[in-house]
Amino acid sequence: MLKKLLHYDLLYIYKYVGIFYILALIFSIISRIFISIDNSTIFNILGSFCGGLAVGMIISSLINAIIRSWQRFIKNIYKDEAYLTHTLPVSKRIIYASKVISSIICAFTTVLISIICLIICYYSKSTIETIKTLLELASNTLNVNVINLLLTIFFIFFLEIIFVILIGYVGIIIGHKYNQNKLTKSIIVSFVLYMLTQTITLIIIFITAIFNKDIMNLFKTVEVINFNIIKKIIILFIILYIVYNVIYYLIGEKLLNKGVNLD
Repeated sequence: MLKKLLHYDLLYIYKYVGIFYILALIFSIISRIFISIDNSTIFNILGSFCGGLAVGMIISSLINAIIRSWQRFIKNIYKDEAYLTHTLPVSKRIIYASKVISSIICAFTTVLISIICLIICYYSKSTIETIKTLLELASNTLNVNVINLLLTIFFIFFLEIIFVILIGYVGIIIGHKYNQNKLTKSIIVSFVLYMLTQTITLIIIFITAIFNKDIMNLFKTVEVINFNIIKKIIILFIILYIVYNVIYYLIGEKLLNKGVNLD
């Protein structure tokens, strides 16, 4: 049953987000063609313009992937399809898991498409050499190899996206327990949860800095940067976001299991 739920959830999300994928790829290819024409200022300008449009489509696809996931959650659990959803021979845990997994899959594919489009638009020997130099400089100072550095950047960004999605789900569930202004209250609850979590993160970093003088010194001076401390902070952020994601997933699952108020 989870497989079938995932099929329909992904179909709903990709039916809209897929348009931005196609547009991003089209503009990326056109940009590449124009930029590849040598000694032509006009085509270079058009290529840059199309490249900007491709980036715009990439950003739009990511934003709409998240929003479309939330829309599917509301429509399927609280609005048009709610009565059918809640009569299915499947637990609310499975329904919730389907929504979370489908949104994570969509976020992953969106990031993947974004990388492909950026490569199409901006790949060149000079660009690769510049990126390689920057990555090697960062990897040497942080004492990690380039691949691990890229994976770390991707993983942190991905965790942040999941974090935002899960907070949105929890906000929707809490907001729809009220009888009026459900969407407005869902947005307010999500925003409050986000700010509260970020405040907790700052408090944890501050407490950690109290017991670690190196971290405290990092905030006191910018003249000398200890990259070993930066590595520890990056690891701390990864751990925190993993913990946050697990907590918000469990909170959302528990709240949904308590029942829903259909619109």
